[in-house]
Amino acid sequence: MQKKYVVELTSQERKQLTTLIKKGKTAGYRIRHAQILLKIDQGKQEPGWSDGNVAEAFGAHITTVERLRKRFVEEGLEAALERHNRQNYTRKLDGDAEAHLIAIACSEPPEGHTEWTLRLLADKLVELKVVDSVSHMTVSRTLKKTNLSRG
Repeated sequence: MQKKYVVELTSQERKQLTTLIKKGKTAGYRIRHAQILLKIDQGKQEPGWSDGNVAEAFGAHITTVERLRKRFVEEGLEAALERHNRQNYTRKLDGDAEAHLIAIACSEPPEGHTEWTLRLLADKLVELKVVDSVSHMTVSRTLKKTNLSRG
């Protein structure tokens, strides 16, 4: 089967990866990523290993090898050697939203309820347009972080 993301290392990249592995003075995941990249390289005389064989040889999951292959092709060698970075993560409840949550949790519960539940708090935050949507588990983690007891 033809791979969508084909790893073809230059001789300079191969040398850099080999040096990284031989030195051994870096994080273990970087060494493992370097070893995997060398094994799946299609730019050398002998063909690269299959993703399944590489995953088995290095104790990784096959999707790890596939994602590493994709990251190398799309972002380059340095990005492939690093761990995946979640830079696009934004918090649902920032400081202002947390303040609203605490104020709601300390207020009287809605009619028909003896206390606020996590789902009621989440629904109230959405109803008041503090956030577009929020999970009851996010509310739980936020309250736990602020050491606020709902009791």
